[in-house]
This record gives sequence, C-alpha cells and structure tokens, in this order.
Amino acid sequence: MRILHLTPYFRPAYAFGGVVRSVEGMAKALAKRGHEVTVLTTDALDHERRYAGPRDETSDGIRVLRCANILPIARARWNLSTALGMKRMAASLLPIVDILHVHEFRTSENLLVMPVAERLGKPIALSPHGTLDLSTGRRGMKAAWDRLFGSAMAARVDHVLALTDKEVHQARMLWKSFGARESSTRFSSVPNGVDLGEFSPLPAAAGFRDAHILGSGPIVLFMGRLQARKGVDVLVKAFLAADSAESRLLIVGPDEGMLPELRRLAFGDPRIIFAGYLAGQARLEAFAAADIFALPANGEGQPMAALEAMAAGLPALLSPGCNMDEVERHGAGYVVEASVEAVADKLRVLLDDVNLRREMGSKARLLVEERYTWKQVAIDLERVYEGMLTEDTREGR
Repeated sequence: MRILHLTPYFRPAYAFGGVVRSVEGMAKALAKRGHEVTVLTTDALDHERRYAGPRDETSDGIRVLRCANILPIARARWNLSTALGMKRMAASLLPIVDILHVHEFRTSENLLVMPVAERLGKPIALSPHGTLDLSTGRRGMKAAWDRLFGSAMAARVDHVLALTDKEVHQARMLWKSFGARESSTRFSSVPNGVDLGEFSPLPAAAGFRDAHILGSGPIVLFMGRLQARKGVDVLVKAFLAADSAESRLLIVGPDEGMLPELRRLAFGDPRIIFAGYLAGQARLEAFAAADIFALPANGEGQPMAALEAMAAGLPALLSPGCNMDEVERHGAGYVVEASVEAVADKLRVLLDDVNLRREMGSKARLLVEERYTWKQVAIDLERVYEGMLTEDTREGR
C-alpha cells in the first residue's frame, strides 16, 4: 500500500511529545512491512525553532516532506501551523496514494489537506492521539475550532483509530455532537507501540548518575512536558511527602510554563533534579538510571513515555488518566488517583522494596512485549487500511 501520513510535526521534533514518537513508530513499522510510506509535515522543531535539514529526505524507508511555517509566532503562541505550500504538495501526492492517515484532529494541516483527499476519493484515517477531550489542553481553542470546523472535518473521516476503548467512546460522542454521518465513520482501538530493540540493551547508567548528581539510592523518573495535565506538580509534592532520604526524583522534559512553580514546590531540595529536555543517548541513559517511572497525569491518551519506561524494565506508577489500567492487573506497577496522598503512599512501597521493583519491572517489560510493539501495531493498521479500501471499492470510489 501507498500510505501518506499527515502530521503537524515529525522527528526530530520530539519536544512536541509522544505524538511525534507515535507517528515515527507507525511509519517505520509500516515501511519495514513493505509499504510505501510518506510523511507530510512542517519544519517545526520545537515551539520556536525550525528544522534545519532537507525539505525532502528519505530514511528508514520513509520519505519525509516538510513545508515551512509562514508565521512562527502562531506555532509559539497557539501551536498552530501556517504551512507554506502544503495544499499544493498534498495535491501532487494524493493522486498516487491509497490511504491518507492524519494525526490529531484539530490542526490547520487537516483543513488544508483533507478536502483535497475527499475530492480525489481517498479514504481518510484519523489518529486523535488522546487530544479529543475538551477538558484538557487549550479548552477554549478546541471548542471554538469545533464550532467552526468540527462537523465538516468529522464528516470527511472514514475511520477513527483511537488508542483505547475509552477514546473510542469519546470519539463516538464527539461525532454524535457534530451531527456527522456517524453511520459511515468506523471506530477502532489500536494502541501505541514501542521498538523493543531500542531498549535492549540499555546503555550504562553510571556516567549519567554522576553527571546529574543522582547518588546511589533509588531514582523516581518523570519524563514528559512540564505542563499541568502531566501531574508533575502532584509528583513533586508526593515525593517530598514520601520522605525517602536516599532517593531522588529526576524530572526530564521541556518546560511549558510550569518550571518556576515546580522549583518553588521543590523548596531547593537537592533530591529533586530538573534535567531539562533529553534526547538520544541521554534519554536512554535516564531510563537506565531510573528505578521507578511515575506519571500521575490527567487527560492522557496512552503515554508513550510510560510504554517506553516499561520496555526499559521499570515499574510504572500511573493515574487512571493514563488509560493503562492493565498495568496494575498484570502486576507491572500501580494505578492510583492523581492525589498527593495516593501517589506518596505507593512511592513509599516501591522505594522501600527493591525486590518488588524488580518483579514489577520484569512484568512491565513482558506486558510491552505481549501487547505494545510497533510490529503488532503495523499489522493492526494494515487490517484497518485494507478494510477501508474494500469499503471504498464497494462504494465505487
């Protein structure tokens, strides 16, 4: 199949979070299975900088085409693209494409490209990546977007690929509120995945520990953007309440406005280390150095960082907002309410019991191996794509 992925950002724009890693994982896995994969994206590197590499490049069997943003300030302030020439580029690509797979719902890229795909009769799949819920993120902007564009865009989507059954329900309810032709839009659940080879083996951690003054005690790792819905403020308070003298809390991720507040909450405690954004080898070293992964978030789809930490053999301490209840059912960690008391209680248990950490970490790795690999995700995507193409044939597209 010839598959075109449309996304606001693509590697190496990892500062935008798990969506970038998710799209990269899908694209690489599909290319490995022999499909012709193209990614149409922008030159965004982070909220301020642009990617300095080629506009048209191929690696890992994936062709990546990047359009320049006309107004970088729109990206910095509202995370909206102003992609120069994207509609024209899509018009040249779509005639030879079998499937258009768009990522996130409320994007200017979708406004530009989806109408072109519809005119050409190309089936459209949508991965919302946990962004549908109005209660998280830029709520006012989401509501305004839906009033202006929601119904028309929803009507163009042939298949919604949610991360979880909960997100399937959210999508159905949103489509119903739009009055969109729900009867012709299909809904499926396809989870995120992990490249297990990236975590086997992990790099040595001694140098990383020394560089960040982490000592020899157990390390609790938070990895994600520093924003309210990630629950990092709750984690800082819970770590202090757990009162483990030898432990450290390692906070990894780009600041999105919360860092001053987090530093205030930390009271200068040397056990809390703010490492900033880490990429490449340093990011893997952070997983290798850690003993526990914690993410008491609200409004997550299915956090890539949690899956990657589990692939690295770390027990996971998550909230229901991470939509990974199977972690506790499989003995791979704990799922507790995102409150200081609940998180602190389980932190004490894990910090005090090295054998429990090792047992849960092994089960976490096994759970990822059984359910969350990109190879399996690619097989699931193929099944959905083939069904979409079959439906188009029946409908005479």
